[in-house]
Amino acid sequence: MYDPTQFKGAARYYRHGRPPYSAQLGDALADELGLDGTGRLLDVGSGPGTVGLQLAALFEHVTLLDPDADMLAEARAYVAAEGLAAVDFVQAAAEDLPDLQLQRMRTVTFGQSFHRTDRLRVAEAVYDALEPGGAMVLIVHDPTRPAPQQLPDTPPIPHDEVDRLISAYLGPQRRSGARPVESYQAERFEQTLARTRFGRPRVSYAPGRSDVVRDVDGVVAGFLSMSFAAPHLFGSRLGEFIGELRVLLERASPTSGLFWDWPGDTEILIAERR
Repeated sequence: MYDPTQFKGAARYYRHGRPPYSAQLGDALADELGLDGTGRLLDVGSGPGTVGLQLAALFEHVTLLDPDADMLAEARAYVAAEGLAAVDFVQAAAEDLPDLQLQRMRTVTFGQSFHRTDRLRVAEAVYDALEPGGAMVLIVHDPTRPAPQQLPDTPPIPHDEVDRLISAYLGPQRRSGARPVESYQAERFEQTLARTRFGRPRVSYAPGRSDVVRDVDGVVAGFLSMSFAAPHLFGSRLGEFIGELRVLLERASPTSGLFWDWPGDTEILIAERR
């Protein structure tokens, strides 16, 4: 359920700060779903277009749907800069889908956004939005998969130290907008979808990118793009927090100022409208 404060102030950091999904995500979906450049894609909770624009070449048209105007503004700027034509933008929440009167979709994607919705209600709405044989696709990073060999002389992002710094500013309980992060439903997506007309989805993986390197600015952007560390949460202390974070990072990588970013392999859940 949408909370307009979840990502307040975070949109400008999102594309620069978030780790990318697998470079082979498009190939994996093309193989799984027989995608051939036809049909329409709806990317729900699109943010600045992270998933939808990576997959744009597999469809004749892409619709980016997000309730946050700033996220869509970032997406529009990127689309204009890249000269992409067959993309449109809808400011709405996933729960609004039945009222939007969109054309039937070949594929509907959620890139780490499905957990923020009224899951059963939204899944059933997606089922109705798909053309026969179409698919709902949930895409997430899976850090539990075996990690590749770390890049030499490039330390990993010191997540534990940064988490402690965030807690010192914001308290021990993480929030996403007005609600605790822990309040999101814990049921696995497979179990939720099994209770819908889709039935249980199938799961596949695409290898994560093992060569993502970030500088201090990129790591700072990554944390400020997260709902639990969105800029508005720090209020007047935002500049102070960024300053302390930069010092922490510079100490963690004093020679190069670079960090290895490994979010995991890309997990793909596919539920088809039979």
